[in-house]
Amino acid sequence: MFSVLFCVLRSNKVVAGLEDLLFYTITQGEEKISVARFLAALKSTGLLTSDPRLRECMRQIHQAIQESVGTAMMDQELFRKCVGSNIVLLTQAFQRKFIIPDFESFTSLINHLYYNAQAQKGGKVANYIPQLAKFSPDLWGASLCTVDGQRHAIGDTDMPFCLQSCVKPLEYALAVHETGTELVHKYVGKEPSGLKFNKLYLDEEGENPSQSVLFLLLMLSLKETMMDYLKRMAGREYVGFSNATFQSEKETGDRNYAIGYYLKEKRCFPSGVDMMAALDFYFQLCSIEVTCESGSVMAATLANGGICPITGECVLSAEAVRNTLSLMHSCGMYDFSGQFAFHVTNCLNKISVIVCVSLPQVALDRVGNSIRGIHFCQELVSLFNFHNYDNLRHFAKKLDPRRQTGHERNKSVVDLMFAAYSGDVSALRRIALSAVNMELTDYDTRTSLHVASAEGHLDAVKFLTHTCKVNPYAKDRWGNTPLDDAMQFGHSTVVKALQEYQSIYTHTLMPEELSTDTCPDSTMDADELKSMETLEGLV
Repeated sequence: MFSVLFCVLRSNKVVAGLEDLLFYTITQGEEKISVARFLAALKSTGLLTSDPRLRECMRQIHQAIQESVGTAMMDQELFRKCVGSNIVLLTQAFQRKFIIPDFESFTSLINHLYYNAQAQKGGKVANYIPQLAKFSPDLWGASLCTVDGQRHAIGDTDMPFCLQSCVKPLEYALAVHETGTELVHKYVGKEPSGLKFNKLYLDEEGENPSQSVLFLLLMLSLKETMMDYLKRMAGREYVGFSNATFQSEKETGDRNYAIGYYLKEKRCFPSGVDMMAALDFYFQLCSIEVTCESGSVMAATLANGGICPITGECVLSAEAVRNTLSLMHSCGMYDFSGQFAFHVTNCLNKISVIVCVSLPQVALDRVGNSIRGIHFCQELVSLFNFHNYDNLRHFAKKLDPRRQTGHERNKSVVDLMFAAYSGDVSALRRIALSAVNMELTDYDTRTSLHVASAEGHLDAVKFLTHTCKVNPYAKDRWGNTPLDDAMQFGHSTVVKALQEYQSIYTHTLMPEELSTDTCPDSTMDADELKSMETLEGLV
């Protein structure tokens, strides 16, 4: 792609701007691109056509489709007009500068995890509220949204469901954002209680906000603004209300009424607060609906420090997000929080079954968690290095979707070339001990022996030849061998060493090695390897 792009740019002399550069990158030198092809390429980056940030771009494309006859095509001028208002975002997307560079590969693995979790059977539907018992236990969906607004959904992700207890950390975050940490924690503690979420219990320290007792107090100050906050967190995507669930909650919420009277008995309600009105509002909050997709945007807003990734709006303060995630880690899964934190990572669950706010499934285990959701999360952190305490050095077998493809090889090439350029034999030893191919080439197909020879580093040349036994006949893009470089720059001692090594290489290694592979794996003398291992141990 880039060779074609280079030729096009060179023939046109000057590129008008980023729009033209993006056009040449996507079309790979063609004069026009179909709208369908552009939208498919856009989807592969993780951006949806419904993304609010692309509203103007999509409007221009829709207009182009309306005006076209047959297959809608975009030439360079029309392309520039369509993408001009969103050029920075689109350039980041197509240059793979988002948090997940290879989004297609990542989502294919997510789909695999989804289908594996779908095979999990068992559990039962929550029946403590009659309305919840009507849901099918087979509903199951997974949706993700990254901090850059990359989106993916699979399964029943457009089915509305009630937040239920999942609204508690959101309510806590909004309370901290509006009133501050100090005031909130005069009434709400930070420690996991070790009790069921609806336990009729109070202590002097105060319970964490996942407990229904204290949640009744938290929500009072935000009655007028709660719905608007949730919609802003969801990027103005679906946030609704289930009146049927609300009425069902009111009719069967005996435990919540008991908690309310218990709080009233202990004089926990501020003067002038109507307990029944507070309970009524609590039932309304639990009946707020989202979809799996809008819930994933809410989760991404928390992950992005309170800034909604698809609108760019700052909804929550950094302090509110930090405190919320901390409490979600310690008590966000109720009496399963410890095990979940141990096996998975920060998360939140609620009785209506969202895990990680984006994995709704109706069938629950004995402690009220989604069977498929828990399995999905456990498999997720087994495959990717997403656990908070994964050691990135020693868990190398786990995948890191945030890395560019070829990142490790590129880093090895850079380290190898710099070591050869500076004549750092110690660094070359460490690189060789790391099982790096010492004949890796850069973009000019120059090897480390080319670089060391051109710089006249005799010790580095001897290490690469006599210890690593690299190929002295390797040619760069100009057809030069390491010996040619040494002769060109007048390094006579290096020239002599290379000539001697070429003679040895030709008679001992070249017939066998070069007949099968021009870049053989590095080999080392036993004595040299032993001394290098000793040195590595000291390091």
